Amino acid sequence: MQGETARVTFAIRLHSGPPIFADRNTIGNHMNKGQKNTVVRIAASALLLGTAWLPLPSPALHIALCAAAYLVIGADILFRAVRNILHGKIFDENFLMSVATVGAFAIGEYPEAVAVMLFYQTGELFQDMAVVRSRKSIAALMDIRPDYANLEDARGELHRVAPDDVPAGSIIVTKPGEKIPLDGVVVAGSSTLDTAALTGESLPKEVTEHDIVLSGSLNMTGLLRIRTTGVYGESTVARILDLVENADTGKAATEKFIPRFARYYTPAVVIAALLLAVVPPLLAGGDWLVWLNRALIFLVISCPCALVVSIPLTFFAGIGGASRKGILIKGSNHLETLARVRTVVFDKTGTLTEGSFTVTAVHPEIIPETALLETAALAESYSDHPVAASLRRAYARPLDKSRVSDMKNFAGEGIRAKVDGHEVYAGNEKLMHRAGVVPKPCECKGTIIHLATDGSYAGHIVISDTVKPQSSAAIARLKSEGIEKVVMLTGDRPDVADEVARQLGMDELYAGLLPADKVQRVDSLTASESKSARLAFVGDGINDAPVLKRADVGIAMGAAGSDAAIEAADVVLMDDNPLRIAEAVALSRRTMRIVMQNIVFAIGIKAAMLLLGAFGIADMWEAVFADVGVTVLAVLNSLRAMRSE
Repeated sequence: MQGETARVTFAIRLHSGPPIFADRNTIGNHMNKGQKNTVVRIAASALLLGTAWLPLPSPALHIALCAAAYLVIGADILFRAVRNILHGKIFDENFLMSVATVGAFAIGEYPEAVAVMLFYQTGELFQDMAVVRSRKSIAALMDIRPDYANLEDARGELHRVAPDDVPAGSIIVTKPGEKIPLDGVVVAGSSTLDTAALTGESLPKEVTEHDIVLSGSLNMTGLLRIRTTGVYGESTVARILDLVENADTGKAATEKFIPRFARYYTPAVVIAALLLAVVPPLLAGGDWLVWLNRALIFLVISCPCALVVSIPLTFFAGIGGASRKGILIKGSNHLETLARVRTVVFDKTGTLTEGSFTVTAVHPEIIPETALLETAALAESYSDHPVAASLRRAYARPLDKSRVSDMKNFAGEGIRAKVDGHEVYAGNEKLMHRAGVVPKPCECKGTIIHLATDGSYAGHIVISDTVKPQSSAAIARLKSEGIEKVVMLTGDRPDVADEVARQLGMDELYAGLLPADKVQRVDSLTASESKSARLAFVGDGINDAPVLKRADVGIAMGAAGSDAAIEAADVVLMDDNPLRIAEAVALSRRTMRIVMQNIVFAIGIKAAMLLLGAFGIADMWEAVFADVGVTVLAVLNSLRAMRSE
């Protein structure tokens, strides 16, 4: 994982509330106080109601105790109902509960009115507890902000300072049990790091000298001296926390269904209850109080709390469950779309492969193997090209750049330089023809670097980008999850790309593409999809950003990915593991199944109970179960989305 580039997360809002990633303690303390207050009110109201059921000297005392119990538990509901009416919001659950319970009081059903409010508030308490549990779980995962840094001065003394005050290139010391405050490179010491909050990886990571370490990681065992590679504002943890505040929070279409449903449903049930109270006595005669009671029961049953609470909570829990695995989904709309993906398109380099070139073969002709590698490394010693870097890594010895002079770069071909006074050409076949030598073919797959010295062909070096060990399993897992087509797009040579595609079992391959070509190809693949199916694109580089934006779902590698790719993506994999893609698809589909279960369950029970209430079969207690009981069951079902399977 590269320190400067691991960054991204999301913020989640429940309805129109504040971001969940406020200060964790503030949230917890606020909700705990609120819950304690609710528990006290429930207990007080229940005690008053119980006292009202005792043999009392007068009916007036019974009514007074029931009224007191009702006001203790229901005053806030009545207040919200009145306030919402004054603001033009009439038909909500507060209105329904207020009308039903005040009506119950009006017809003399005092204990039932109190019981409705008691059970309703108990249900709301369980819902609050469920939401807080979800919030704490996700907030704990992202509790990575470092409080301080131990800055080492020129005399070797340590000073505790704010991470913002540490200049780039400084030496900081991180002790066991402390968070690493800035990205950097270990210059002394070795330790074990807990990176779970960044990558979702539960296994600790061993680091020693020269290893890159990420801010936000927890130092577990040893003392580390770290040279910072940037300021705090550029660090992994700062970028994550910044995106926490500003990430996309789009609602899923299923969530948007709720306010549309409530807009028509609530007035409809209020009108239906009114007709139920008035029409039967007028047409057929009968006891007005009986039909009024049925209308009130009808109103209690009709409250759509289960849908209003459970659907957003399910998406909330699903995104939280994904974050535990290091899969950061920027909004419930993207989670819903991900569940409908049938085609997954991959970039190759850095996505399915390691993205780092390695020398895999050295084939000398006129000089020894070591000399060939040394000559190539010297010729490329001033270049920052990935190929040049791989040559220098393979040589693995100090290079004396004073031996190199008269360098000239040929774009798309290679480099010419004088090494120890000898003219050296290092590059592809075009460069060899420019040098006037005939290169020898090589059967090895990869990038071939040919060398010519003083007009003679000296040999060639094979450089390859290795396939990630998880890539093959990731493709197989995607197909087992029902993905119908897996495609690879790459700008690499067809022969190299074909070898990778064959190894991984790709359905389709398109090679030699420019960024604009990738966009066109994704557009073509999207157009060929069925109306309900969606396409996901997985990439990591800045050249992938346009395609990530164009795809139905853009998935970026968060560790090695570019800023542009991560910004454009809808889903970010913090540990660059392609297996996470299949996990994200499986999790999104499970979340959507739970959403549909809650919708069917809530509407089905409501419809059945409404009929029973209208015909006088269901009483007020059964109405309470239909409202509060269904809501609690739906909430508990929603929390399943957080569990790993």
